[in-house]
Amino acid sequence: MPPRSPLPQRHGLDAAWVRTPGPGDGAAISWATMRDFLVVRLPAHAEVERRLSAGEFVDSSGHPWSGDEAYRPHVFVWFHRPLAPETPVPFEVDVLAQHDRYVVVDKPPFLATTPRGAHARETALVRLRVALDLPELAPAHRLDRLTAGVLLFTTRREHRGAYAGVFQGRRATKTYEAIAPVDPTLEFPRTLVGRIEKRRGELQARIVPGEPNASTDVDVLEVRGAWARYRLTPLTGKTHQLRVQMATLGLPIAGDPLYPDVVDVPADDFSRPLQLIARRLAFTDPVDGTPVAFESRRALEWPG
Repeated sequence: MPPRSPLPQRHGLDAAWVRTPGPGDGAAISWATMRDFLVVRLPAHAEVERRLSAGEFVDSSGHPWSGDEAYRPHVFVWFHRPLAPETPVPFEVDVLAQHDRYVVVDKPPFLATTPRGAHARETALVRLRVALDLPELAPAHRLDRLTAGVLLFTTRREHRGAYAGVFQGRRATKTYEAIAPVDPTLEFPRTLVGRIEKRRGELQARIVPGEPNASTDVDVLEVRGAWARYRLTPLTGKTHQLRVQMATLGLPIAGDPLYPDVVDVPADDFSRPLQLIARRLAFTDPVDGTPVAFESRRALEWPG
């Protein structure tokens, strides 16, 4: 892990870093200067030459790299990534509760939890850091970009471990609601059990043969014609677990562009949100031992 960043956040985003390889890392060391390393290591749009001249690459003490230094192994280079234009997500992040140790929000669909890929400023984390002036805000768990609902962030670095441990130790009860088709041949309640794997570079997760690693309790709450509102209680937390399990059951969640088939949706099309909401989150506070529960106020939209 790197040391604490010597650069302040910019627009709510942490500085990025690269660590120079050295003997024992399996890399062929062929760079004479730090400039040579950065030009090869970073993409062309990073504009290494211009930014070295501007002093935008710094070492762990905050001192700018000139680029002319002899290459040094096992050192950190810190910098801010250039930000590409992003399509604004036209929905607000509603704060459900703000505590000294945490903030609980009602995340809208289409907004990623944390920066990743094409989504940087248009994420729940960055929006909240700026709006609440909480630079150390960090997620205790995550929701898919397309999934709406209750999401918990810790306010300061010293609280992260305790609250993240609640989710890592499966001591939180998470209840979701979804709109999906009705199949009169299926009986509910039922438990969906299987093995989910998601390969790097693939959009979809898959249920594959092998030892189960994913389990979800499912029940029907309401039926309207060909559609139903389901309560989903995941007992595990695999990527896309609810979406892939429901699709495999033959009940794909309404508005899902990934399951059962991948649908290409333009980045500026917010007309068909995924009808999946993290409705309720409950756990025992790991710091003071009090039971807490939070509920999303967002509504599901019935198709048609």
